[in-house]
Amino acid sequence: MLREIRPAILVLLALTLITGVAYPLAMTGVAGAIFPKQAQGSLIERDGKVIGSALIGQEFKSDKYFHGRLSATLAPDPADSSKTVAAPYNAANSSGSNLGPTSKALADRLKEDVKKLKAENPSSPVPVDLVTTSASGLDPDISPDAALFQVPRVAKARNMPEARVRDLVAENTQGRLLGLLGEPRVNVLSLNLALDAAAPQ
Repeated sequence: MLREIRPAILVLLALTLITGVAYPLAMTGVAGAIFPKQAQGSLIERDGKVIGSALIGQEFKSDKYFHGRLSATLAPDPADSSKTVAAPYNAANSSGSNLGPTSKALADRLKEDVKKLKAENPSSPVPVDLVTTSASGLDPDISPDAALFQVPRVAKARNMPEARVRDLVAENTQGRLLGLLGEPRVNVLSLNLALDAAAPQ
């Protein structure tokens, strides 16, 4: 019986070393050599300080900044660990809200959010990605329509011409990958950094 078990154990150990140690280390090394910025998390720096990642959204509340998609991520409540509290863009707990189309809580929140946004820009339809959360809760991008919808608010808060803010949106809009895959998108952090550079506050 030992003659049958010994080869199985040796194959298990060999495959564990190959697929669990050697292969991941090799791929990490190759990724670091070919795509160093992406392998380090696509970090964005300003004045030598890391201020975020191009891959994970951030919460911007000020009217002077473009706002990203809503995030439904949670974190443990510091006062009661058996409960959770809202923690937008919490990368340690990536998740959606799990509320479906028949949810009254979701319908009430959507109505309230649409009402607020309509007051902000009554002449334009509200883009869907400004009132819905992404599946991960970490989406760093919004649609060009969602960015353009926010132009009047941002321009007014910064005392900038709307045309200049629209130009910044156009400059920071990324097209489809290879012209085919995905949708045009605007990275909110990159756009806000470009906004700060154009009109320091």
